[in-house]
Amino acid sequence: MTLDLSEVQQFYDRFGKKQDLQGFYEDPALDELIGHARFDEAKSVFEFGCGTGRFAARLLSDHLPASATYCGCDLSRTMVDLARERLASYGDRAQVLQSEGGIRFPLSDHSVDRIVSTYVLDLLSESDIEAFLHEAYRVIEAGGTMCVVSLTRGTTFASRIVSGIWAAIFRMRASLVGGCRPIRLEPYIDEGAWEVAYQKVVIAYGVPSDVLIVRARES
Repeated sequence: MTLDLSEVQQFYDRFGKKQDLQGFYEDPALDELIGHARFDEAKSVFEFGCGTGRFAARLLSDHLPASATYCGCDLSRTMVDLARERLASYGDRAQVLQSEGGIRFPLSDHSVDRIVSTYVLDLLSESDIEAFLHEAYRVIEAGGTMCVVSLTRGTTFASRIVSGIWAAIFRMRASLVGGCRPIRLEPYIDEGAWEVAYQKVVIAYGVPSDVLIVRARES
């Protein structure tokens, strides 16, 4: 069973800067995402679950146009404070908001052309993943791009062992793995709303991550 939102908030308030230590398996998947998401063409980016702001800083520093804006949100007050500190040098280009809980984006309809969420959907319940996708489709422009990375099931012998052990620990006590578990993203994607532009499972140190890029179809 997934952690509820208050448990997620408490865990990541405690976890804090230690989240950046997960870069050893996250960064190869994020590299793959950046290589195919065309962030250099983006005008406005919204990140759901910005964590410490590490990925946002990378986008703003190296990949987004100077005119592009960024808005991120997170449930954890600790993460929001860390992200705001990390992104302070970008001034008005970067905004970090505290989530009030629940899956509701602080954006108007069709107001951004990029939505990003990395290693967040894998800690949400099935109903919250569906709510995330509904919100994403509400706020994204027609033809805009949603970029998601999550833990997933292994595709090689070693990665199947790792993801199997991870899933077993999650079932035993979800908080031991931060509430995250391997999931498959494609069953949640409504082909009437989204067109898959790119998908690949990236394995680093035996940990498999699903990189998924989809474009919003016109309603």
